[in-house]
Amino acid sequence: MEMTEHVETLRQKLNQYGYEYYVLDRPSVPDAEYDRLMNELIQIETDYPELRSPDSPTQRVGGAPLDAFVKVTHDTPMLSLGNVFSKDDLIEWVERIEKDLGYAPLFVAELKFDGLAVSLKYEDGRLKRGATRGDGTTGEDITQNLKTIRTIPLRLNEDVTFEVRGEAYMPKRSFEHLNDERERLGEPLFANPRNAAAGSLRQLDSKIAASRNLAFFAYGLVSNDELVASHDESLEYLKRLGIAVSGEYTTCRTADELWDYIEMYVTKRSELPYEIDGIVIKVAAYEEQEQLGFTAKSPRWAVAYKFPAEEVVTTIEDVDFSVGRTGKVTPRARFAPVAVAGSTVTYATLHNEDFIKEKDLRINDRVVIKKAGDVIPAVVSALVSERTGNEAEIVFPTRCPACESELVRLDGEADHRCVNPECPAQLLEGLIHFVSRPAMNIDGLGEKVITQLHAAGLVHNVADLYVLEREALLDLERMGETSVTNLLAAIEQSKQNSLERVLFALGIRLVGQKAASLIAERFETMDAIMDASVEALIEIDGIGTKMAESIVLYFEKPEARELVRELDTAGVNLTFKGVKRPVAADAPLAGKTVVLTGKLYEMTRGEAGKRLELLGASVTGSVSKNTDLLVAGEKAGSKLSKAEALGVEVWDESKLLAFLAEHV
Repeated sequence: MEMTEHVETLRQKLNQYGYEYYVLDRPSVPDAEYDRLMNELIQIETDYPELRSPDSPTQRVGGAPLDAFVKVTHDTPMLSLGNVFSKDDLIEWVERIEKDLGYAPLFVAELKFDGLAVSLKYEDGRLKRGATRGDGTTGEDITQNLKTIRTIPLRLNEDVTFEVRGEAYMPKRSFEHLNDERERLGEPLFANPRNAAAGSLRQLDSKIAASRNLAFFAYGLVSNDELVASHDESLEYLKRLGIAVSGEYTTCRTADELWDYIEMYVTKRSELPYEIDGIVIKVAAYEEQEQLGFTAKSPRWAVAYKFPAEEVVTTIEDVDFSVGRTGKVTPRARFAPVAVAGSTVTYATLHNEDFIKEKDLRINDRVVIKKAGDVIPAVVSALVSERTGNEAEIVFPTRCPACESELVRLDGEADHRCVNPECPAQLLEGLIHFVSRPAMNIDGLGEKVITQLHAAGLVHNVADLYVLEREALLDLERMGETSVTNLLAAIEQSKQNSLERVLFALGIRLVGQKAASLIAERFETMDAIMDASVEALIEIDGIGTKMAESIVLYFEKPEARELVRELDTAGVNLTFKGVKRPVAADAPLAGKTVVLTGKLYEMTRGEAGKRLELLGASVTGSVSKNTDLLVAGEKAGSKLSKAEALGVEVWDESKLLAFLAEHV
């Protein structure tokens, strides 16, 4: 009875998750969790045949189609593929194929695109109908939306009649543009390109689909024996007909060759202009495919290798709160350890109180976490349906975890901050940042040594590093003559750093390495930076108002100016040592102040700015009466309006490109 109830629970979950994924395009759990539950159910039904049921999700593919579109019955079912998850699984599958055929066949390995599977029917070379996969037997007629995809030809190069299947997807660049626009309009962002593609193709208004810049790759013919003899031949044939086919496929003879291809794309996938979530492997010859046949829900002659899970489910065991160098208090979730994207994850930031409330996160919640490549793991959502009543609210502190000072949340900000300048956590984090490699790069002053010096009372602020005495250092544990000599030499060497390193090392809120370099190059001395106004700072292209205000606010504090004075007294260089590029007097834009705004498509604004500077221009970030030229891309906004009001000359992107081409 207990096993029967467990099987029924598994079926209910899988049916719900399948409906959310295939019908609503709003999956609540990652693929890895769905696969885990499905494999568990398959194993139970294998071990206990009496528990099998004709309505089990193991007996069908996907979910029901949407009622909003006309239903289409596929002449040949669009079956799912079996999966392999390791090299051993792959070898076992290849050996089974070789055993069934009696010899080693040729395989085709190709990318598994992460989009929406679709079927296209052509009659006499013209696109007659396009449909979604749906539940594998019945899909939805989305012909009008598919016609908006430029990589799907409306007329082929030959007057042939057949069905072709492939993947409609959203390129990464289209996805970024779409989410940028939705963010500008205050609309919810799409979670990933697959959801965005599926949502676009299920729009009743085909104009919306047309605006999304989707693409398509074909990956196979149906009922094609009379046209070609193998899958690799079919791909070449489709290309000749004018249908888009990815050029990334290859043919292989052995499991080792197939695995080499898989490993290559595990590394290369991030470089591709579209998302992939695995590799599909097929027996090439159609005659051999027919001989191998099908199971109830998948072909025996094909399999999909799934990349290591980038989304998994785990449990929030507790939440810690830490204080950073700017006083920001950050909540961090501690998880039950879980493997994701090739590493074990135990922690992830929860950012701030608003994030916790928006995601409705609680201690003991089962949550979906995501990690792509080397990206820091992130909490995607809580599985609210799995709550048991043992979950506890995450209470954000009202006082600093390090010094007990009352926390402050400024208007317009999501973060809580400790504003106590003597907060030990902030002082320690500030010291660690100051000596780090991107900042002053003081070799030998790692986090452990800084913590030791701070705990011993030898350093309170960064200026104290430059007055450390040999005798005091020798009294510390694990500090011998050699290590102390090397440490003091590294501290002395850091005095020679250029101004941009010192500015970044101070840890001014919002000022990163690039901004520090831009500011240092423009003002050349720390004194000039300390006296700079917001208006003067935002004249630098790349420096926004918020950053400028943060810099001015920092140097308004007497303790900040005193710290700079102490660094100067200690002999730390406070001038720019970089080489400024000289501008020829006859350069085409010599003496001209140029502002770039709006979206450029042939290059980024940064690239355009660098090319204009090479021609003598001074590129700034804001329009004023001193501006000579504004380059206005798409959706230029207020800067264009201000430039027009001031009578500033305005160029569009085409005129910019023509000018740059003329002065190569």
